[in-house]
This record gives sequence, C-alpha cells and structure tokens, in this order.
Amino acid sequence: MADVRNVNLNRLAIFVAVIDAGSLSAAAARLGLAKTMVSTHMQRLEAEVGASLLVRTTRRLGVTEAGRALYDASVKILSTAEEALNALGGGTAPLRGTLRVSAPNDYGARVVAPALVDLRRLHPQLEVELLISDRYVDLIADGIDVAIRLGRLADSNYRAVKLGSFVKWLVASPGFVHSARLPRTVDELAALPYCALSVLPKPLTLDLRHVNGDTASVRCAAALLVNTADACRAATLAGGGIGLLTDFSIAEDVAAGRLIRLLPDWSTAPASIQAVFPPTSHPPAKVRALIDALKRRLAADASVASVASID
Repeated sequence: MADVRNVNLNRLAIFVAVIDAGSLSAAAARLGLAKTMVSTHMQRLEAEVGASLLVRTTRRLGVTEAGRALYDASVKILSTAEEALNALGGGTAPLRGTLRVSAPNDYGARVVAPALVDLRRLHPQLEVELLISDRYVDLIADGIDVAIRLGRLADSNYRAVKLGSFVKWLVASPGFVHSARLPRTVDELAALPYCALSVLPKPLTLDLRHVNGDTASVRCAAALLVNTADACRAATLAGGGIGLLTDFSIAEDVAAGRLIRLLPDWSTAPASIQAVFPPTSHPPAKVRALIDALKRRLAADASVASVASID
C-alpha cells in the first residue's frame, strides 16, 4: 500500500489535468509546462503510488482502473484544498489561472462576453479565453472549462447548471411593418417573406406557442436563407422580412424601436440556457464564479422586459 507521505501532492494536480485534457501534450499546454516534464511527473507519480495509472498507445491515452480511482480521489482532494484556501480569504480570494469558455455565436457575443468582462473586473489575475462557435465542442479534447449550451442537451457525463431560459419572438423592422399587411393570425404568417436560419432542421417552419398554451406550426416562404443568427437579425433589421429571433439577441432592438414585435402573444416554447462542465463533485472556483457572473448578467438583462410590441 502506498504511503501518502511518499506522494508528491502537486503531481495529483498534473495528473488531473492530464485526464481532463485527454493527452500529455494538451495538459502540458494548459499547465504551461514542457510535455517531457509532464511525462516525468506521471512516471514518478506511478512509482510513488505503486500502480500503473495511464495506458499509453500511439493513438490515445487511456486510464487504468487504479488511475480512475486516483483521479476521482484527486479531484475531491484538490477541490477541498481550493475551498479551504478560498475560505481563508473570506470567500473573496482572487482567482488565478486560465478560464476557457465556449459559447454559441449570438449568445456568446451578446451575453457571455460582457459577463466575462464583469468577471475580469472582480478577478483581474484570471486570464479568460472565449471560443465562439456554433459547432459542438468536446470539453475534454478541446480543454474547455465551461461550455454554454442552448436548448436540449445531448446525453453525456458532463455536469450542467441551468442559467435561465429563452424564447424566440416574431419581429420585423418598422420599414417592413409600414410597407406590408401585418398578420392578425399565425396563419397569415405564411404569406409574408421570412428571413430563415438555414442551419435549423426545419428552417422554414415556425413552431409557435400561444400564452394560453395553444400551439401552431406554420410553413413560411423564404425571403432569405442565412446560416448564422447574427445574419438573420441583420437581414430582419434591414427590412428583408419577418424574423423569428431569440429574445436575448433582440430585446434591446425591440425596446429601442429598431424592431417591432408581431403577434406578441405568440413565441416559441421556452428552452434552457445551461453551463456545462466536466464531472466533478465540486466545480472549480473559477467555474462557479463564471456561473454567478452569468446569472447576474441575465438578471440585469431581464430589466429590458418592457418592449415595444404591436397587437
């Protein structure tokens, strides 16, 4: 049995980074160490605990049963130590290191980026990297600490914290409203030009829900097909047709009168906004701090609830 007094506990942090990153090279990059140094630390840790922890092949890095058990224990040890150090600072100890976050294009630019600025003001020693992309990101392979995801989550072993929810509103520009016959029912939407998001499974179909719980599905005629939400918003602002856009991306446009909400009793069904991160019993302090910053930002944005609409 290994004697804990013979184990260099610093190597546990490196070991956890290797497992989280999925390779020695990725862990070395995240830790700012040479790959050879990380490899040496792993070899010495295996000697200290008296067991093989990693299975190295030319294609991938695997974990032995003993390695998985040590990983789970190490995560708890490091999390407990972090919480203890944070408690010594009265819960206000500054965060350090790097926080890597991924988020979808529109939500990342409009909500996550400002929240990260807020977080950096509180913790100026924390380095932040935001990766904006609508593609599905593998947290472990890409070295991501937190991924912000919208809508239903695919089954996974990751942990998730719900931050809030969003809906999509039917909107059009004032110029379009003055030149077109406005819809009085959802069925009339089919006759209007529509700025559609081509990457959706059914880009020309509007699945809507009334405030009383009724639902409707309308197929529209496309005026313009685009492949990003920002381009869809820009086309709608330019008067290209009606748009079905996320409330967080257009609430300010509606409040300022740049867009007018159509059929305000109708929207899409609410969908979740969630922060997803690797499975640990206690998320790292920097992850918890980001979640708190996003919740504060969402609460502030909720104040833009008085929006212009049209009956």
